[in-house]
Amino acid sequence: MLRLVLVTVAVFLFVGGVRIQAEDSLYAGFAKADITPSVGDDEKPVWLAGYGWGRAATGIHDPLHVTAVVLTSGEQRIALVTLDLIGLPLPTVDLMRERLDEFDYVMVSCTHNHEGPDTIGIWGRTPLNRGVDDEYVKAVVDKTIDCVERAFESRVRVEARFGLAKDDMLIGDSRKPQVKASTMRVLRFQQHNAPNRTAGILVQWNCHPEALGSKNTLVTADFPSATIAKLKRKYDCSVAYFSGTLGGLMAPPRGVIHDEQGVELKEGQFEFARRYGEQVAELAANAIDKALPIRLTPFHISTQRVAIPVQNPLYRTASLLKLVYRQPVRWTGDFNVTDKPVTAFTPKDQFGIATEVACLALGELQVVCIPGEIYPELVHGRIQEPVDPGADFPNAEKEPSVADLMGNSRWMLFGLANDEIGYIIPKRQWDQASPFAYGLRRPQYGEINSCGPESGPIIMHALKQRVEALQAQREALSDHSATGRKLTARAEGTSPGEGGNRVP
Repeated sequence: MLRLVLVTVAVFLFVGGVRIQAEDSLYAGFAKADITPSVGDDEKPVWLAGYGWGRAATGIHDPLHVTAVVLTSGEQRIALVTLDLIGLPLPTVDLMRERLDEFDYVMVSCTHNHEGPDTIGIWGRTPLNRGVDDEYVKAVVDKTIDCVERAFESRVRVEARFGLAKDDMLIGDSRKPQVKASTMRVLRFQQHNAPNRTAGILVQWNCHPEALGSKNTLVTADFPSATIAKLKRKYDCSVAYFSGTLGGLMAPPRGVIHDEQGVELKEGQFEFARRYGEQVAELAANAIDKALPIRLTPFHISTQRVAIPVQNPLYRTASLLKLVYRQPVRWTGDFNVTDKPVTAFTPKDQFGIATEVACLALGELQVVCIPGEIYPELVHGRIQEPVDPGADFPNAEKEPSVADLMGNSRWMLFGLANDEIGYIIPKRQWDQASPFAYGLRRPQYGEINSCGPESGPIIMHALKQRVEALQAQREALSDHSATGRKLTARAEGTSPGEGGNRVP
């Protein structure tokens, strides 16, 4: 009986709500569902998001999808979801999680597609009209739940491989200083005992899906549709595309690219989007083909709700006019205080929103989940030094960068993860008041779609806390695992390090 008890303690331990398990086999499942809105009802127009107001859809060029990747190990379950949408607010993600409560963590992100329906609220018929069809969002929630459940049912045992590839020429940066996030990151899941069969591929790339531009009125998933299609043809498996670092401003290269016959293609053409998407697929294939084995178990999860002060007058107005259905919270000056809802406020009142920052440790891989469009300077640590004298906060403390926090770990970053709070800008580079940086006559694009200058510092310091908490959690688990191994060895009648000698 003592032997049985000690072995059981060694196999199942709990530290801070995390289960330690001897089972470390990895299973992965993929599923996909169509979330294309119905277009053609004059009484119920589909307002396209991402540019200005009053852009009603006139047809459908290609479908929009939700894709779910489910990873399991023992009793642990994680779902990684991506949708061809402009973004989804945290309250909508929470509705999904309530119905997927058997999962240890559900991460819902959007590609930030600029050619799909408004799912935030600020791109309606006019600046005073809400652009969201709530029935459509409800249908998206239902289809996402079903998609995750089907992905769970389809899972097979896999081994994972992680790959990188880089191409500066595939990314345009329209904001000074020019800092590009041009590294492709991929996970390739190969079926256990069938190394020549790929079960699925996860691609993370850093580019706004806006190859069609603001004049397009056809619903489309933009260039990721072509990226996914080409990779599916090449590898004959499911493909999930996730957007990563989008701020600063990462977009397809401006001007022209050339098709396979050398014909010039211009931004705004569907052939431009197709060819660019295929070039992204070619970079992904480079990363996939040279990917190396990586252990993705066990799973450790570290999440935090944080408050972001809403200082942007346009965002404040959208909240006041109920264009955005989101419960404001009282801004106390402490980003950890998120449980003080504001039921009534005036334009002069300080208020914020609650959002989420997370970091997952999937074995040897760290996954950073950022609730908006983070600038590459905050990811790679290349914040301008010295600061341009025209910047608004030249003496602001430099935020910790994702790269520094990750150290030597292999990592991925999902942008618009569980929320869309807009641009996340290094405070030193915030530039909204005259005189403007770089001798410009007007501010650069970015601040107009950010909650405010405190977003960057708050998000990065919260992420630092999550990474440190993960490290402490893993160290504690390691200590308990060592204790478990010692207990097991003694129960079996041996002592660690004694080569199997019997304990007297």
